[in-house]
Amino acid sequence: MAQHFYDGQIRRYITQIVRLMSNFSYKDGDGNLRQVPVSYGDLTRQVASIMRDNSENKLPSAPRMAVYVTGLEMDRTRTGDSSYVNKVHLRERAFDVDGQEYLNEQGKNYTVERLMPTPYTLTVNVDIWSSNTDQKLQILEQILMLFNPSLEIQTTDNYIDWTSLTTVNLERTEFSNRSIPVGVETEIDIATLAFSTPIYISPPAKVKRLGVITSIITNIFNEEKGTIDLGLSRPTINEYDSNPPPVEKTTTIDGGITSSGLVVDTGIISSKTQIDAINSSRVTLIKTFKNYGVYIEGNTAKIVYQNTIGQVSWRALLEAYPGTYKADISQIRLRQADSTNYTIGTISLNLINETQLSINWDTDTLPSSDILEGPARNPNSWSTLDFIIDPSRWNPEEYKVSGLRLLILTDVGDEINTDGPDAWKSLLGQDFVADANDIIEWDGSKWNIIFDASATSDIVYISNLNTGVQYKWTGEMWIKAYEGEYSEGTWMIYLDA
Repeated sequence: MAQHFYDGQIRRYITQIVRLMSNFSYKDGDGNLRQVPVSYGDLTRQVASIMRDNSENKLPSAPRMAVYVTGLEMDRTRTGDSSYVNKVHLRERAFDVDGQEYLNEQGKNYTVERLMPTPYTLTVNVDIWSSNTDQKLQILEQILMLFNPSLEIQTTDNYIDWTSLTTVNLERTEFSNRSIPVGVETEIDIATLAFSTPIYISPPAKVKRLGVITSIITNIFNEEKGTIDLGLSRPTINEYDSNPPPVEKTTTIDGGITSSGLVVDTGIISSKTQIDAINSSRVTLIKTFKNYGVYIEGNTAKIVYQNTIGQVSWRALLEAYPGTYKADISQIRLRQADSTNYTIGTISLNLINETQLSINWDTDTLPSSDILEGPARNPNSWSTLDFIIDPSRWNPEEYKVSGLRLLILTDVGDEINTDGPDAWKSLLGQDFVADANDIIEWDGSKWNIIFDASATSDIVYISNLNTGVQYKWTGEMWIKAYEGEYSEGTWMIYLDA
């Protein structure tokens, strides 16, 4: 016996047409607006008799409208491949049942397989009952102006219903059902509008858990041997870092490797022995991405892949691996070549441009600033400067106090031109000469160079007190301490387990 299936699809089309004909009004003799009622079904002799309470002395009330189906035919011009199956992959937003709110993280995933629907043409008549010509004209004018020659309707608001939109086409109008000469049998005059609607009748869709790969626990293909080693119960981790920092552990639970798998960073855990040693505790899912680098610019991170920057979506990368991304909770960690410590920041996906990751940096994890001794500055502030300025557009007289320290972006003075700018001269009128990228300090009587950029090739860190931003001297230029490109193995993402 075939399984019963009924989804009320034709009924929804009829309902929408009835709603389309609703809410029209007419103005009576007293100037009052009255709504025209709409019902489904043609007014046959039997129905009309019931509405008149089986009395020949009582007429049906008017005006009113009646909607009824006159035909349903298959439209062979719109038929398609009946074996075609369209798959849609859906990812729900997680919902907190206790808090009754949607969370900013991924929930359940589904695959919906939609079968090819069958096309039909539905024809519908709308009878407009009126007691006089003025009523009829008022109602007709309101309806007819909507069709030129069709009007779009939507049967459902289901995102995956590919048959929800259709059109209602006005095919024919019959102004009156009365014959000439007009008889005396009834005072009710009926105008008829004939409509056609292309519709689809869809078979049931198959809904199942997402049928695409969302998690890669390990790869059983051994690239070194060129074979598939089916005897491995855990991945063999190659050593990427000759001096790896320790693994950071979080909340412990019983049971070793869980069903979600133990994901370890290849730059942190370098041997199977280390994996066995931590199997008794659950660690935060730490993931490095093979063959991917990251480019940091300010508070933005972009993916570097095959010598291109910002061409790969962060969402696609984060969802392809185990672990759950949580906005402003998940972390990115960067390790610079000259340091064993990590610069840490919480991440959130840029919803407008998903190739960008917004970062809120933890300033406590930035590298320690270097000590640059000065002639007048407080020793507690030797690792900082006050302003980064363009000396050609900045007047030092407004801020000149003993110990003032500046990073200059362009040259000051000229060794060839002995008469330099007066604002940068000493109290005794001596000229001052410094190059772009130098750090200078006012000792109360003259300017002093405390960092000579042209003579320094070592990496130097210093913080700007005015903005709170830390900068790094690369040997060629000043950049933000954490900016630049990080290759595979020098950065990682911490996801929720």
